[in-house]
Amino acid sequence: MSVLKTQDQRTFVLDQQDYLAILIESFLIDRRSQGLSSETISFYTKKLKYFLKYCEGQALTQVSQLTSDLIRRYILELSETHNPGGVHACFRPLRTLLYWIEDEEIMPQGWKNPIRRVKAPKLPTEPIEPISVEDINLLLKTCESNYSGVRDKAMMLGLLDTGARAKEFLNINLEDVELATGSILIRQGKGRKPRLVFLGRKSIRAIRAFLRARHDNNPALWVSIHGDRMTYAALRCLLRRRAQLIGLKDIPTPHDFRRAFALVMLRNGVDIFALQKLMGHSDLQVLRRYLAQTDQDIQTAHMRGSPVDNNL
Repeated sequence: MSVLKTQDQRTFVLDQQDYLAILIESFLIDRRSQGLSSETISFYTKKLKYFLKYCEGQALTQVSQLTSDLIRRYILELSETHNPGGVHACFRPLRTLLYWIEDEEIMPQGWKNPIRRVKAPKLPTEPIEPISVEDINLLLKTCESNYSGVRDKAMMLGLLDTGARAKEFLNINLEDVELATGSILIRQGKGRKPRLVFLGRKSIRAIRAFLRARHDNNPALWVSIHGDRMTYAALRCLLRRRAQLIGLKDIPTPHDFRRAFALVMLRNGVDIFALQKLMGHSDLQVLRRYLAQTDQDIQTAHMRGSPVDNNL
């Protein structure tokens, strides 16, 4: 009897390990222990909850019940309510979870990872249109000489000149900025990787003017009229307000400035590998979608580099 009891206990432990909800929680604990950012943890949590809810709707609670066909059906259901980028965003955490389960050797011997036979959903290949430089010029002309106007001008120029992500931009502290050289240290970029971004002369002058208008002790570079660090919501609000002043139909986002940075830098002859480093991309795949080149861009590039016209 004691042997049977021990076997029952082992079976119970294996069943507990097999529960999808429990393994998701263990996976998230592992991600936290690796020091991933709170935003990344939140992303994993939200997307895996989608999958867990889908499985519960199929009366599935254990990882051993998952099949490649089930995952494909999940992707199809997502495509009814999500755009291709959203579907891919839901697929990535699930793939990471199942590979983690495989690497941890949690499942019994002989278990095959069902996601290995599932192709990742295709991402759209069409280029992403940025805000135009002409529209940015119009936005800048709405900036008055008061505190908000001086700050908003400096922020918009800074967004365009650094190409930084909104969170990176808003997390900049005064100690991270070297106005003599125009360099800014992004302490924690995506993947917690630090990098340098840079400001041109006009942006430096605008930031100096903003700093002269400040009378607070906040260590942040970008602060509100009340002396608090600017939030993402506040940044979106100022862009919306400026856009409404010029009657801009499509309200620009902070990320539109990052896209404009990428395209303008490329048009100005910046090497694509240097641009990759400035933007903090680990590879060129993501960068390609930022570069909404026109036929005129391609023709100009050929004229600049034609081996016949320039070398014969």
